[in-house]
Amino acid sequence: MTLGAQLAALAAAGLPRLEAQQLLLLALERDPHARAWLLTHDHTELAPVAAERLAQLLARHRAGEPMAYLRGEQAFFGLDLRIDPRVLAPRPDTETLVQWALDTQPDTAALRALDLGTGSGAIALALKHQRPAWHVTASDASADALAVARANAGRLGLAVDFRLGHWLAAVPGERFGLIVSNPPYIADGDPHLAALRHEPIGALTAGADGLDDIRTIVAQAPDALAPGGWLLLEHGHDQAPAVQALLRERGFGAIGGRTDLAGIVRCSGGRWPAAR
Repeated sequence: MTLGAQLAALAAAGLPRLEAQQLLLLALERDPHARAWLLTHDHTELAPVAAERLAQLLARHRAGEPMAYLRGEQAFFGLDLRIDPRVLAPRPDTETLVQWALDTQPDTAALRALDLGTGSGAIALALKHQRPAWHVTASDASADALAVARANAGRLGLAVDFRLGHWLAAVPGERFGLIVSNPPYIADGDPHLAALRHEPIGALTAGADGLDDIRTIVAQAPDALAPGGWLLLEHGHDQAPAVQALLRERGFGAIGGRTDLAGIVRCSGGRWPAAR
């Protein structure tokens, strides 16, 4: 079967064209983004060994494994990150959190910033890439996740200080002008978890209402924030009122939110007062 015929067969089976192209390129052991190459090799025959690899990739895809894991990489805020099932696949909506963090500071400001629950290192590495003068620290309770993040930092040549530990316990006694986090925020037993079964459950769920980890971070963050420092959090599509109430009750000011690509408030944050 030619490559063109194989793409047609995948499309007939209901696979979106972009995913079909990427799977075929992966089976051919080529760059999964080299779609132009496929167009110029439309009549090339698919070798048996590549056909077998394609069958294996299709089986994984149909079982619900994210395309990012099949590719082994994911683009995020202009960076190409290597990922695997030890970490969540970074979502485009999380770029909203990164942009908000950048917007809180002048381009020339030197700053100590902390990314809690860094996973693949996406947020921390994006901040360091955009603001080289910042001292960026990133923590995670998972040693496996930190191994992925450190490898990404090394490959990208970005100097980030990685720490192992649960939330603020990873940075005892330290102060930061900015704390950001995309913590677990899905409720235990949420029906959407079935579609996320290939991703690490510990990075997804946080108690009966999904807010356990956010409560912990909001409670602990003032002890790690410099006066006037910002705490910015990603959360679920319907959690903005609850998260902003937690920030208000803890004593944060300038409380607000940012919308995701669908116009839903998916990030909330506030500023710790400069003087109490």
